[in-house]
Amino acid sequence: MNFRLTFPVTPFSSPLQYADRLLLMGSCFAEEIGARLQGHYFDALVNPHGILYNPISITQAIHSYLDNKVYTREDLFLQGDLWHSWDHHSRFSGLDPDAVLAGINARQAAAAERLEEVDWLMITLGSAHTYTLQETGKVVGNCHKVPAAAFYKKMLTAQDIISALDNAMHRLFFRNRKVKILFTISPVRYVKDGVVENNLSKAILLQAVHHMVNKFDRLFYFPAYELVMDDLRDYRFYKEDLVHPNELAVDYVWEHFVNAGLADKTLFNQIVELNRAAAHRPFNPEGKQHQQFVKTYLSKVEQLVKQYPDLPLQELADRFRLQLK
Repeated sequence: MNFRLTFPVTPFSSPLQYADRLLLMGSCFAEEIGARLQGHYFDALVNPHGILYNPISITQAIHSYLDNKVYTREDLFLQGDLWHSWDHHSRFSGLDPDAVLAGINARQAAAAERLEEVDWLMITLGSAHTYTLQETGKVVGNCHKVPAAAFYKKMLTAQDIISALDNAMHRLFFRNRKVKILFTISPVRYVKDGVVENNLSKAILLQAVHHMVNKFDRLFYFPAYELVMDDLRDYRFYKEDLVHPNELAVDYVWEHFVNAGLADKTLFNQIVELNRAAAHRPFNPEGKQHQQFVKTYLSKVEQLVKQYPDLPLQELADRFRLQLK
């Protein structure tokens, strides 16, 4: 008997190469996949604005990179003891406005530079809900615990999302002729909006994204949402909050992503083996057996460095060198 509905994930028509430059934007699920890409030594810049959930804030961030926007004191506001940006996640917030701006603008510059040369832009949409400041009419990327009375809450339509994405994509394609865009929908449940409202929100995102993917040859969709909601489909695969997929679920999605989306599986599997070896904790670190183990794997890293000089493997080599006695 079958107790799960599984489905095949279509391989990417243009798989990711290790030489590709990547930019990931969107919800916390983008950070989960981004961390795994970085952990396997892909050149990935993840969420320069911090976590963003709605398509309007994500496309506004893309426009800010294309415009080479520099944030100033006028873009910040004081809430409690901290300075915040309405466009950015609270990880940028702080007591010193100059330090906040320095952190924001450093990431702005990195993202602007990355967009000019990026091979893959990966966008994970989380919610079709937006929050708009009543005072200014600005859609915010993060409410920063400001009272709800300060905002209008709105459910975007599919056409709202299509228009925002379409404008951003056309600008980006004009600047970068080679970029490909991969969309995913976050499997995180935003139950604070209500269960029915969350399902409606996801449905609107799916409708908009598939419209875009069908419109442009360089746009693709990866079914992270469906893998969790339709394949795993069990609260065992969620954290205790019953909202966020747990590590096992993310690993399952990652496994499908690797199988469908990566070009050089041999190199990837070598790096998986080396990462596993570097994380090994021996009973006797100074023993002959472990020291030989370290030398063997250090040699393997050094061979990969010669074969792939552009791969950032120095940190991995250093992890083995530090174990040598």
